[in-house]
Amino acid sequence: MSADTVSVTGWGRTAPTAARLVRPRTYEEAAAAVRACGARGGIPRGLGRAYGDAAQNAGGAVLDMTGLDRVHAVDAAGGTVLCDAGVSLHRLMEVLLPLGWFVPVTPGTRYVTVGGAIGADIHGKNHHVCGSFARHVLALELLTADGEVRTVLPGTPLFDATAGGMGLTGVILTATVRLQPVETSLMSVDTERARDLDDLLARLTATDHRYRYSVAWIDLLARGAATGRAVLTRGDHAPLDALPARRRARPLDFRTARLPAAPARFPEGLLTRTTVGLFNTVWYHKAPRAETGRLRPIPAFFHPLDGVPHWNRVYGRGGFVQYQFVVGHGREEALRRIVRRIAEHRCPSFLAVLKRFGEGDAGWLSFPVPGWTLALDIPANLPGLGPLLDGLDEEVAAAGGRVYLAKDSRLRPESLAAMYPRLDEFRALRAELDPRGVFVSDLSRRLAL
Repeated sequence: MSADTVSVTGWGRTAPTAARLVRPRTYEEAAAAVRACGARGGIPRGLGRAYGDAAQNAGGAVLDMTGLDRVHAVDAAGGTVLCDAGVSLHRLMEVLLPLGWFVPVTPGTRYVTVGGAIGADIHGKNHHVCGSFARHVLALELLTADGEVRTVLPGTPLFDATAGGMGLTGVILTATVRLQPVETSLMSVDTERARDLDDLLARLTATDHRYRYSVAWIDLLARGAATGRAVLTRGDHAPLDALPARRRARPLDFRTARLPAAPARFPEGLLTRTTVGLFNTVWYHKAPRAETGRLRPIPAFFHPLDGVPHWNRVYGRGGFVQYQFVVGHGREEALRRIVRRIAEHRCPSFLAVLKRFGEGDAGWLSFPVPGWTLALDIPANLPGLGPLLDGLDEEVAAAGGRVYLAKDSRLRPESLAAMYPRLDEFRALRAELDPRGVFVSDLSRRLAL
């Protein structure tokens, strides 16, 4: 087991803090690392795709769990996999797709560990149908602060605190996950343009039930009659008979393409309102008005940005903030106000997506609730960003919504309490399970979790 003192940051590359990075390679080493955390405690970390400070721990320990990356067993008949928490969704796809199975939920990157997927209770384009990741977890093994390894099952308080609990209940060692059957590694995709936000919401409300996967890219720099104009992309796993004859011999091939990495020092000042506005206009108008049944590879449909290693560098040295919130059905006017405020502030965001959430899951700090979720990337050095986002927090909380902790880097504790009604239960269980405060992060200190 190795350990070094390093500067650690989230994917947004804001607010780095120094920590002792520990790399366990066995369950025993993970237990030893927890016992040796010291006064500043420790926090498990996967592949570092949480955008903010959830997997940082200033002055303490950060447990890099990617060394625990074994796929122990695949039940190809029943559709389950038992694997270590450090296994990435990318690795699972490599193993499972040739067997006719797919991960049940994937976010916009496949470079997320299974432990991270549970700790953040990630969601994807299929939440309105399949819920979030923890819904598909049949059991997990959790290393708690007392050094005990507990088998944790759905429907128990410890499971509900761990799903979405941002690593603060313990270190996930293994998980058994239920899978999605597929016939091919291609997606059948429909694309259409929506002229404004109301048009987009109407299309989603009327027809989203027909699709397993659904997402809309929104132009948040468009104003006036075009406010909220969007490109709506929806689809499902292509059946075997939809493939051209030349592909039917190898229908489950899984290939990924990678472009050159973004430079370590990306030129400053390229992501301006003018350049992003031009990009957004071109992107909107080049999309088809209506296209159905286009076959696309899984990486192109789910994870287009994974083809550009270190794409987060394009925001320059200052990094970026991702802001994601959800408001419930019937709260569309709050969503309209927020989109208008973002457009009026001229936020240069070219990565902005809106999705519909279905029924929420049992996790006490799990983010999704039925309704509308909008996520956007914003350069961290944008003038007036802090007051703008504070104001949006107030709008979201007043509408009964919440902000996603896996994306957060600046929420205030009082806002958190207004958004997550089971917060006190989470804190009480944490106090009982971990009275010495072994598991702690920069996020938990900032939000008094």
